[in-house]
Amino acid sequence: MQLTKYNHATVVLEQDGTTLVIDPGAFTPEAADLVRAATAVLVTHEHPDHFDIDAVRAGLDADDTLVVRGPAAIVEQLGAYDGRVVAVSAGDAFEVGPFSVQVFGEEHAVIHRDVPTIANVGYLVDGTVFHPGDAYLVPGVPVETLLLPTSGPWTSTAEAVDYVREVAPERAVQIHEAMLSELGQQSAARFLGPDGLGPVPIRILPAGESITV
Repeated sequence: MQLTKYNHATVVLEQDGTTLVIDPGAFTPEAADLVRAATAVLVTHEHPDHFDIDAVRAGLDADDTLVVRGPAAIVEQLGAYDGRVVAVSAGDAFEVGPFSVQVFGEEHAVIHRDVPTIANVGYLVDGTVFHPGDAYLVPGVPVETLLLPTSGPWTSTAEAVDYVREVAPERAVQIHEAMLSELGQQSAARFLGPDGLGPVPIRILPAGESITV
């Protein structure tokens, strides 16, 4: 499949004419266009940097074949759209065209004890690419390509190192990087990669760049 990285947490997967958009958020200028071109949208949680509700709603209104999957809060905010918007939780599995998707996890990482914790799920696509949303979520199954968050009010370098070690992917791609400068992204990649404390290289993909996985 082809993986294209966009700003922050937005990732697009394409295979055999089917397009999955994961976490089209407000930090991604192309979010509305990506949703309009999608077969399905997968949302890990309701924070606006992962879920641009206006972009997703416009896509649903424009295309009566578009489907959306996410935690229950996503359905509550969008509405069911005649069954095209469906809540998912840990243990669920579904297919979109040639893609098979497994759902893991339950909660967003703790930001602070004074900030309520919300639902957060991760998606493993074709047993290959894992997007954890906002959590150091270990799926407990082999992962070839880990999408690794590196910035945000909940992230921790120490936890990130242990996370990559525990997941033990074949490769990692940096996501959730919007709060880091270019120098900060490079520093995170070095520290979390084999030149630092991590087991595998952390790849930095500029927005719009693609790799085959």
